[in-house]
Amino acid sequence: MKILAIETATEACSAALLIDGEITERFKVAPREHGNLILPMVDELLVDSGVQLAQLDALAFGRGPGSFTGVRMATGVVQGLAFAADLPVAAISTLHALANQVELNSQIEHVFVALDARMGEIYCCEYEAKNGVFEKTSEEQVIAPEKLNRLSAKNTVGIGHGWRTYLDIIQTSIGCPTLVVYPDALPRAVDVAQLAIPVVEKGETVAAEHAMPVYLRDNVAKKKAQQLLSLIHI
Repeated sequence: MKILAIETATEACSAALLIDGEITERFKVAPREHGNLILPMVDELLVDSGVQLAQLDALAFGRGPGSFTGVRMATGVVQGLAFAADLPVAAISTLHALANQVELNSQIEHVFVALDARMGEIYCCEYEAKNGVFEKTSEEQVIAPEKLNRLSAKNTVGIGHGWRTYLDIIQTSIGCPTLVVYPDALPRAVDVAQLAIPVVEKGETVAAEHAMPVYLRDNVAKKKAQQLLSLIHI
């Protein structure tokens, strides 16, 4: 199986190429440079592997939530590539990609992913270890950390830069004071690629025009759209 994945929903920009179980990746933390980086990363991966875009089985992308600009960029890039090569697309949660970085072991019951969403809020979701993978046990949401509900599990791992910004508040809200926390972890395309494998195998991909972003904060998306429309009418 051959899958090309991209992830640009945060300050990290990355692309990964999975070929028959082996993954190579290009990754760089470079805020506001994603537009200059992502396509050269894709080209470099394809050239180095000797694989052409049309030879891939599918494309995958981190569909958010995250930075509005970053999520929109990933969506636009993957749609363009998919249209050009007539490839199906796997839309992967950016939060799930972060959870996928946590190493599974018998001591871990839950992973609580929290990305800093600015404006005093976080993007978050809870995952539970089941049958060797992390499965979503709550809905993705954007919420003020002090409004979180308590978790039932004690063996919880926290991951994402929302923990760096709101560590004490999140710990108090979810009632898990002795967590293992990875506050500097950022979503990566390598995890997007790995999570895309079962999506492709089950035929749950979508056509390019149906590869849609997830923003969660609708008011921001609407405000951005209104700003664009106002520019058009000037």
